[in-house]
Amino acid sequence: MAPRQQPSILQRRFGAELRRLREGAGMSAPMAATRLGVDRTMISNIESGRFGVSPERLRRLASIYECNDPDLVDALAAMTGGRPKGWWDEYRGKIPPDFLDVAELEHHATGIRTLQTAHIPGIFQTEEHARALFDLFVPALPRLEVELRVAQRLGRHRVVAGSPGTPYVGYVHEAALRMRIGGRRVAKGQLHRLLEESERSNVRLLVIPFAAEGFPMAGDTVMYASAPNSQLDTVQVDSPIGAVFFDSPTHLANFRTRLDLVERVALNPEQSRDLILGIIGNL
Repeated sequence: MAPRQQPSILQRRFGAELRRLREGAGMSAPMAATRLGVDRTMISNIESGRFGVSPERLRRLASIYECNDPDLVDALAAMTGGRPKGWWDEYRGKIPPDFLDVAELEHHATGIRTLQTAHIPGIFQTEEHARALFDLFVPALPRLEVELRVAQRLGRHRVVAGSPGTPYVGYVHEAALRMRIGGRRVAKGQLHRLLEESERSNVRLLVIPFAAEGFPMAGDTVMYASAPNSQLDTVQVDSPIGAVFFDSPTHLANFRTRLDLVERVALNPEQSRDLILGIIGNL
């Protein structure tokens, strides 16, 4: 079996959960390999996402680790085997890999929550807004890469626009709404797009007003991607060096709590639409 050169985010997430199960059982990787009857390097390669496993071998590992959560085992078994290529794979090697990781997480999520304090949610960005954002990079990106990034970002919209669309809750700070990225005309078009998207039955768009006295993660860009089993949820946070991913039970619980606190200071959907309409009226 040839190792994967660039495991995807879900392949790495699968391996991380198996490592967590093994460590919870107090078992070393060589010991697990012996029990499974494989080469001692096999376990570390599986846990890094470099090697895949069959559903049968996954269930044997779960038994070796004495995992007594059948729902988790079933969810992990569903992640085994060869994964079909997604629409985002056509951009592999052409744009940063974390762009593809985000698209893959969104595609497989059973629910999405995001927090943006300085940007419009990428999943709702218009073509002109996205292009204007990428044109702000220093040093400037090659024109071809800008267009590839724009096309990939527009492709992410299918997650909420499909039938049925993935449930989505977006917390957006008023500051992001008032930035005139690309100029007055582009900004107005982007805000109208947000209003249209907020009318979808699977979308809740909640604005954090300037009047809010403070909230956790102010200044961060966060995505919480829910999985079929909550133990397999993943959080993605933007950083100056790219996307950072969190998946430990403690991190997941903390991010859920923080997002719940953010929702407490956000306007409700109707108030949020009214605020966006007011900003459009002043453009």
